Parts: sequence; C-alpha cells; structure tokens
Amino acid sequence: MPHASSSNMGKSPNDSRYPNGWHMDDRMPHHDSFQQLWETKWKDPCSKGIYPFMFGFIQDFQPIVEDIIAKGLKEPYNWDEYASCFFGTAEQLGQMAAVAQQEGDTDKARDCYLRASAVYRIARFPIPRSPLQKLAWQKGKEMFYLGASLMEYPIHEVLIPHIHALPSSSEEGSVIPVNLLIPPTATPTSPCPLVLIMTGLDGYRTELAVWQRGWLDKGVATLVVEIPGTGDSPALPQDPQSPDRQWSSVLDFISQHQPRIDKQKIIVWGFSTGGYYAFRIAHTHASRLLGSVSLGGGCHHMFDREWLDKVNNLEYPFDLADTLAYKFGYAPTKEGLEQFKKEGQAKFSLLVDGTLAKADTEGCCKNVLLVNGEWDRIFPVEDLTLALKFGGIKSKPKEARIVSEKWHMGEPESFVVILRWIHELLGLDGDWMGQLKGWGLKPSDVSRYVYDGVGGDDYSIKVFGISEGKLRRGRC
Repeated sequence: MPHASSSNMGKSPNDSRYPNGWHMDDRMPHHDSFQQLWETKWKDPCSKGIYPFMFGFIQDFQPIVEDIIAKGLKEPYNWDEYASCFFGTAEQLGQMAAVAQQEGDTDKARDCYLRASAVYRIARFPIPRSPLQKLAWQKGKEMFYLGASLMEYPIHEVLIPHIHALPSSSEEGSVIPVNLLIPPTATPTSPCPLVLIMTGLDGYRTELAVWQRGWLDKGVATLVVEIPGTGDSPALPQDPQSPDRQWSSVLDFISQHQPRIDKQKIIVWGFSTGGYYAFRIAHTHASRLLGSVSLGGGCHHMFDREWLDKVNNLEYPFDLADTLAYKFGYAPTKEGLEQFKKEGQAKFSLLVDGTLAKADTEGCCKNVLLVNGEWDRIFPVEDLTLALKFGGIKSKPKEARIVSEKWHMGEPESFVVILRWIHELLGLDGDWMGQLKGWGLKPSDVSRYVYDGVGGDDYSIKVFGISEGKLRRGRC
C-alpha cells in the first residue's frame, strides 16, 4: 500500500463520491510505528504546546517517546502497555507541583500540574479503552483541576443535574460535568453572552479549557462539555436521541440557574466530532440558540461503510474507525467494529434520521456556520456541502467556509474564520487576532520562557504559522 505524500494531495481521488478527496487507498506513514507518528505528525505540535499537547512541554515528552520507540510500539497497540510509558513522568510532575504549592510558588505549581495533565492526556489518547488509560483519564482530570484552580481566573468543575435523563437507564440520577467560566463583570442586570463548546472524539474539557480565558477577556462566558461516549458524558452513547436530552439539561441549567448569562446570546461551537453535535443541536434546539458552529464535523458520509473501511490508514493518528465505534457504544472488538460499520449510518446519520430536513420543514438555528479543511481525511468535507442543500423559507441560509488545501478542521485559518464570525454576531471588539494569539501561549507568561528563540507575541504567531499582516488583511 503506497504512502501518502504532498505531491498527490488533492489529485485523482479514487472514490467518486468524495470529489475533494485524494488517494483513499494510501496509507499515511504515521500508522507504521510510534516513531513515525512522532516524527511526521506529533513532534511539531508538541514543541508548540498545541493540539493534542495543550499545556504540554516537549521536554516532558521526549524521554517518554524515546522509551516507546525503544520498545518498538506500533499498531495495533496494547493500550495498557502504551499508557504505562507515561505514568512515571506524569507522577513526577504532579509531585513537583505539590512541593511548589507547599513552598508558595503558585506559578510553578500551576504549570507542573497542567504539564502533568498533558502527559496523562496522551496516555489515555485517543479514548480511554484499557484499565490504565481509564486511570490516566482520572489522574489527568485531577491534575488539570489542581492547576486550573491556581489560574488568575480559576476554572472549576460544575456538575449539572441531568434532569432530562432517560428513566430507568444509566442516565437516571446522573450529572453532566462541565467547565463554566463567567466574566466577573457579568451581572443579572448586565448578563454576558455564552459560547458553549462541545468537545471532540479525543479532546475533552480538560484541554479545550485553553479557549476559556480568551473568551473571558472579551466579556463572554464559556461552558465546555463533553459529547456522548467521551469523557464523563452520562448520555447513552448508542442512543441517537441521548444528546438531545443532554443538551436540554445543559440549556435548562443555564436558563434557570445562571442569571449572569444572556439566554438570547448562546452560541454553540463544536470541535471535530463535536461538530456533528453542533449540526444536530442547530436543528433540535434551534429556538434556544443565537448561533451554531460546526468545525470539522460530519453528518452523514462520516458513517459511510466505505469511508470507515479506509480511515484507519489516513489522517487520524490512531485507529479512527475503532475509536469512533467505541465512542458510539460498540464493543472494542472486531465484531463491535463490524456492527458499527454495518448499522452506524442508519442509526446516527442526520440525513437518514431527518434532522437535516428539519431546516426545510421546521427551521433551524438562524445563524449556522460550517467550516472544514478541503483535504479532511477524518470526516469527509462532502458532509459540509450536503448540509448546505437543506433550508427553505423557514431557515436563514447557512454560511460555510472550506479552507483550501488544509486537513481536518482547516486549522489554523479556520480559527480566524470562526472567531471573526462570532465577534461580528455578538458585536464584540473585533480583536480576534489578539484572542488568537492568546490561545497559543504556554501555561505561564511566555516572558518566563523562550522556545526556539521566539517568545512573547511572536511565539503565538509562530504557533499558528500565519503572519499578523495576513490575518489583519483577511486573506485567510
């Protein structure tokens, strides 16, 4: 099976249903070994502290990587063996943090706790399937909230009662854990907007928290919540209607218990698999939202059996089809994967179940933005164009952007598109460039550190690989 290369990107797709695709039969090199994963896909973002290494330092990961490479780990991974390689470093960082906190060095304590959370995150990545990975998720949460409690504006866990839970199921009596951060300037007489962030397949509330301070500085509250089948979501993963119940409980909690939030200015932003749920909520809870953004989300073709047969060799760092099957409630076995491929589209497609058609018959959220990269090999960009075909006189036309020659989610240009759209919708200050810079910072003030000779604002520009001038001129 040939490896993918930049020379054939965007050319000659071998499946006519995915005209924006390229060489679906290729195998990307990071699937050959962990060493290839590190060298071709992960080392660069790790050096910058960006997805999936938010809050992480490459110095912490380098010895772990060397150990994994020495052991020759590769697909199919033994997930306990894989996860075990990370615990020693994470535990050491946690101990360093505790000592620093006892000594009154709050900055060092915060940084070390957050660095520990990053190490535990990669240990449980992409989804906690084995006992040690599940332990890493629990430990990672503990480290994150210890570090987040020491931030200038602390982030704490809030437990929302799942009042719309399905009776006589595991949902009954459960809670929905979220991060909720409200600007201190918000009051019941002067409430603030809310960006409700739906997390993805592998990025949970402990890492998408990186967006919260930037929105707070703009006077916008944030609520970060995990999607069914991931993190601590209590929603039944195999029930197509379970997300609707979860979002009803979350939105009722906001409307009934958060007087400092403006109920007329709630915008959903779904990341990756969370984008699938942003598609859905725009139709199921249309009257309760000002806007909904699907970044890299799918809605129908993401469940094509032919697509799922190919994706384990493509863009995702690990076994995407298996990870999705587990997320949607199927057993982590060959039989479970086969069952997901066989029935997943009939159960979860927003086209098959009539959700997309509601835009024609009942209307959908009045402001919808769909964004993805042209070369997405995780969820086909054709799902974006499919969704644009729906919407009659009851629905305002959706807005969309396909970022040319970019992979899943169209990063980093997609962030520019979305931040600008939300700023304009909420009437914010329009300094989305400043907000984008802030996202790229390390846990501490960058003035304390230098990375590859670059610090301060220049570091953030380097992270996103876009010049400030290009951003300001809007040519992304």
